[in-house]
Amino acid sequence: MTQAILFLLAALVFVPLAVRAGLGSVLGYLVAGVVIGPVGLGVVNDPTAILHVSELGVVLMLFVIGLELEPQRLWAMRGAVFGGGALQMLLCAALLFPVGLLVGWTWQAALVGSLAMALSSTAIAVAILQERNLMSRPVGQSGFAMLLFQDIAAIPLLALAAVLGSAAPAAEPTHGAHSGGVWLQIAAVVGVVVFGRFVAYPLMRYIARIDVRELFTGFALLLVLGVAALMEYVGLSMGLGAFLAGVLLASSEYRHALENDILPFKGLLLGLFFIAVGMSMQLGLLLSAPVQVIVGLVVIVALKALGLWLLGRVVKLAGSQRSLLAVLLSQVGEFAFVVLAAAKASTVLPAADADLLTLIAALSMVSTPLLLIAFDRYSRPEASSRLADTIDEPEAPVLLAGFGRYGQIVARTLLSAGIRPTVIDHDADTVDSARRFGYKVYFGDATQPDLLHAAGVAQARAVVIAIDDAEQVTRLVHELQTAHPGLPIVARAYDSVHAQHLADAKVHHVQRELLESSLRSARATLELLGFDRFHARQLADDFRRHSESMVKATRTIRHEGDGDDYVKRLREAREEFERQMQADLQRQRQHAPARGWGQPD
Repeated sequence: MTQAILFLLAALVFVPLAVRAGLGSVLGYLVAGVVIGPVGLGVVNDPTAILHVSELGVVLMLFVIGLELEPQRLWAMRGAVFGGGALQMLLCAALLFPVGLLVGWTWQAALVGSLAMALSSTAIAVAILQERNLMSRPVGQSGFAMLLFQDIAAIPLLALAAVLGSAAPAAEPTHGAHSGGVWLQIAAVVGVVVFGRFVAYPLMRYIARIDVRELFTGFALLLVLGVAALMEYVGLSMGLGAFLAGVLLASSEYRHALENDILPFKGLLLGLFFIAVGMSMQLGLLLSAPVQVIVGLVVIVALKALGLWLLGRVVKLAGSQRSLLAVLLSQVGEFAFVVLAAAKASTVLPAADADLLTLIAALSMVSTPLLLIAFDRYSRPEASSRLADTIDEPEAPVLLAGFGRYGQIVARTLLSAGIRPTVIDHDADTVDSARRFGYKVYFGDATQPDLLHAAGVAQARAVVIAIDDAEQVTRLVHELQTAHPGLPIVARAYDSVHAQHLADAKVHHVQRELLESSLRSARATLELLGFDRFHARQLADDFRRHSESMVKATRTIRHEGDGDDYVKRLREAREEFERQMQADLQRQRQHAPARGWGQPD
């Protein structure tokens, strides 16, 4: 109980501090582990046991990822997994192997050490990809494919460490695998596939009919942990087994329910895993051998990043995406701890060298969030990795910036009226997708004066800004008003505050992106509750007028009053509006009792 409280307290203190400092949650967990571990306050003295338990967080994470990949999509990724993944392992190991020989290791030690260091952390890389919504982007798909191959390759690495060493049974205590051979592993995989298809579905359907939520949650955990335990028993990766189970259930109607039940456990155990990694760092080596630790860390991370950057071109990444892939996978993975322990037990690696590499592996996990900060600060935007298109229709009456969900509706409406706008979008995937559907969309950054000039902004009768980033919208408005004063602008506003800023800038028409759709939903809800259509529409129209008048009125309040006064007056205006509407509602009911407000049609 005491340790559980300490873990939660450390996480609640250090993770928010790290996030607020822009360092990311992963680094916060690692720092929390260092502080409460043996090197820090020493309140927890057995990080190895905690690490074994918390590895279930990685297992659950891979299960959730598998739920998002249907078998057809996974099959389509086979080239990226076995092609790009194998190339990543071989290229990074080839760059690291000579370093081991240079420091005096045997070729066996250099081979095992370089392959172990070539592994990357699934927990850290995937957590960052999900945090930045990059899993569906090319860099996320390529990175995840490489990580998936590493999970497959990790087991042969254990066998290699045992074979090359002098103590062949060394792999058993580090992984707990059953020596049943390849056929037993194949049988286990086939058994999981059959179970997932013909047993798990009926069981989930039966448990769902019982309508006891905790039973379904218990079944979800039993399913994941049972498959993971089976895979470990036959000598395969627990994470690989959990991922396979997730893929098999990705087509199930219970996919979202499974994901919702697993996510809280995954988040807690994954955080515990990072804390355990922080606790297990043997930072004493930083005092006894600081040069070896620091130089080794820099060399390993740099060579891995170089190999990944070179590989980025092979997997068809360009510009900043290649650099991002290099940063995301530059750290050493958590499974390297297991491989290094096996290499140490089999004496293929001397104990001192294995301990040194273990510390470097842990420190490399700390380096990734820091490298990402540098990447975000100094890298060029993604759009700059692709040259802007040449615009061959500079005479269009309307210039439309942004072709997302908002911009597409604007463009299609204009096209239906016979008006062909010049459309610019800064997202390469959006542009390529639009072109496949027959839309003429140009790639480029609409905030750049040269591109605006090439698009014929001087001849345009109006500019529509449909970009989904408030800062970019404001920047483009400023650019247009500076270079082309008097040009009519229709701008998309993120919210009422952004709408106030655009109104201050004298934009001709400001449209809050969710106002009309939200009012439509409110009208539909009122009608479902028995309000007739006329009164439901009148209420929505009254709210629209009130909201627009408040945007205008609060411009003066925001500039003249302080923050507290601004909030107070907004609250008073909202309460007054609600009282007025309810009074009007009461009067309507009194004057129309037969078919009044709130009475069904």
